[in-house]
Amino acid sequence: MPARPDPEGEHDPVLPDATLSDGQREDLAGPGPAGAELVGGDGNLTPNDDQPGGPPTGSGLRNPDAAVRGVGAGALIIEAVVLLLAIVPLVKLGHPTAVVVSVLLGLVALCVALAGLLRYRWAWWAGAGLQVLLFAGGLLHVALAILGVLFGAVWAYVLSVRRSVLG
Repeated sequence: MPARPDPEGEHDPVLPDATLSDGQREDLAGPGPAGAELVGGDGNLTPNDDQPGGPPTGSGLRNPDAAVRGVGAGALIIEAVVLLLAIVPLVKLGHPTAVVVSVLLGLVALCVALAGLLRYRWAWWAGAGLQVLLFAGGLLHVALAILGVLFGAVWAYVLSVRRSVLG
């Protein structure tokens, strides 16, 4: 059986170690992918600012605006799906079908439209107004008021996440 090589005696070509001279460390400090310096002259890793979205922010996210928009859009799309699923039970309960279906489809259309418009500041406040409209739908059936309170709380949480991430 062949003897295993001694790991202490081998040199790792990837990681700089203390046995390298300054000239050899300089060779490792050359440009990395996309021309970024990966290892500084002192042997420490340097940040790669060439990535999309720029350097990481205080929140730790590369693009906090897009992350927060994704959370808001996800909440609105889930709300739209729940409202679509609420149509059949409300119609089966015998309420004025044309009015209930029209109100719910209008709210679904607003949810989907606002999910795509969250890059604008006014769309966040329009999302809060949408929750008020859903609560006002409680005049048609109490279930819509309950959904309005539930999604109003979800939207309040989304706004608090937005405030804490974006400052």
